[in-house]
Amino acid sequence: MAHGDGWDLAFGDHLTPELTVMRRLGGGSSYEAWLAFDEITWSPVVAKVLRPHLVDDARSLAALEREALALATVNHPVVVRGLRHTVEGPRPHLVMEQADGPRLSTLLRRHGPLQEQQYLPLALDLASVLHYLRHVGWVHLDVKPSNVIMGAPARLIDLSVARPVAEAAALRTPIGTDAYMAPEQCDPERLGGPTPASDVWALGATLHEAVTGERAFSGTADQPHPQLVRRAPALGRRVPAEVREVVASTLDPDPAARPSPSEVSETLQPVLERQPAARLTYKVR
Repeated sequence: MAHGDGWDLAFGDHLTPELTVMRRLGGGSSYEAWLAFDEITWSPVVAKVLRPHLVDDARSLAALEREALALATVNHPVVVRGLRHTVEGPRPHLVMEQADGPRLSTLLRRHGPLQEQQYLPLALDLASVLHYLRHVGWVHLDVKPSNVIMGAPARLIDLSVARPVAEAAALRTPIGTDAYMAPEQCDPERLGGPTPASDVWALGATLHEAVTGERAFSGTADQPHPQLVRRAPALGRRVPAEVREVVASTLDPDPAARPSPSEVSETLQPVLERQPAARLTYKVR
């Protein structure tokens, strides 16, 4: 049953004959996410369901198909896996594996900045998946704390706006989340459109927030994209020099000046290896 712009479901209801609702996880403007028990995999899964008013909307159905294609293409341990999808029936949906752990955004909101033993493995995990995305020719376009599940390894979720590289470069309207969008993503008409280097920028913005507990860029109604007119604040001297260097370089306004994901890893791996082994909370890959 639909209720307003959402599905009126309760524990034990059937989202589909194979999916039994456990609880609502959240959602966005075009979908709701539900934790459900899956009779096919015999395990908890996440079901991403189009909102009721969009079940016959061609653009929304195409977006669901595009996300399913992205998940089928991207096969990496740091990216949550897609299991199946359907654009037919009363509830078009995408079924994904459940990733255990809190979102990075939740940890930062509740507990403040991460320690080095937490943000360094996170940086390496995200750099590894961005390197892989370049290899398979995709751009995520929405790397941010709320799309990162903290674990060992961390898991990157939500490929709903991901595009193949050529399609991303052809974009002429902003797509993503304002605070984590590279300048060329904020103003693609003038600056040429997003590329894999735009995901590197988002990695830098995410790391800046993980290290400081504060966003590198917070827009206003008058200026939603301050990254177009100023640089990010420098990290404090208590932060290792290599981390300061990586975050500053990833947030360079010039995409060509940003490091590759592998260069990020090569710079930060030695910093992690200097950490006392007894204090590490994540596995070193």
